Amino acid sequence: MNLCSIASGSSGNCTFVGSEHTKLLVDAGISGKKIENGLNSIDVSPQDIQGILITHEHADHIQGLGVLARRYHTPIYGTAETINSILRMNSIGRISDELLHYVVPDETFRINDITVEPFSTSHDASNPVCYTFQADGHKIGMATDLGKYDDYIISKLTESEILLLEANHDVNMLMVGGYPYYLKQRILGDRGHLSNENSARLICRLFHEKLKYITLAHLSKENNYEELAYETVRVELNQYTQDKSLESILSVAKRDMVSEMLSVI
Repeated sequence: MNLCSIASGSSGNCTFVGSEHTKLLVDAGISGKKIENGLNSIDVSPQDIQGILITHEHADHIQGLGVLARRYHTPIYGTAETINSILRMNSIGRISDELLHYVVPDETFRINDITVEPFSTSHDASNPVCYTFQADGHKIGMATDLGKYDDYIISKLTESEILLLEANHDVNMLMVGGYPYYLKQRILGDRGHLSNENSARLICRLFHEKLKYITLAHLSKENNYEELAYETVRVELNQYTQDKSLESILSVAKRDMVSEMLSVI
């Protein structure tokens, strides 16, 4: 199985997940053209994408959805509440009913050889989810846009060999920054976003010997930067495992660039 971040951050998110027989996208939060260029750069044809799995209806996760779905007749997956919210948005345009597939949190389904499990997340959206993917005995886990984590989230992501996890903000940067008070409270709340510190703690809870890659994702442009997110998690992980060599499995997804392709075989 493979994972590659096409774009990641508060301004737009799109991730490729694939196996030998299946090619999927999680979210389409940048322009259709940028998604096409990103896929072409990893030798994936946009017309070969067999599904776009949507986490929730915020603009940084669906901006290019309508264009891709219409151009390539690509199936769309999401909770009923998420899809209905998307269909009410004029910016997305008309999407054919035959492309819409409703998912239910905690109910697995298959797309070719990949078993997908949606699971609920704590975010200020209409029944948002994230996803895990399993094929050929391997597991990929993804979780962004969650204001908190708990034993439920941990149970869904456990035993993932590739983890893509939110590290949205540094609390100190957020508190002294220029955001209005209400927005700071939203981000810090239980239905907001995961801080670097909480991301690090979650990763320690999920660590196991077969964990091969950790990618930090959905960084805020105003309240975080790559080196700070990386260092916060690195220090926590080193203290937890007492193994500094584990730094090699940690990376940060690029905001406006395609990141490295990660593979488990």
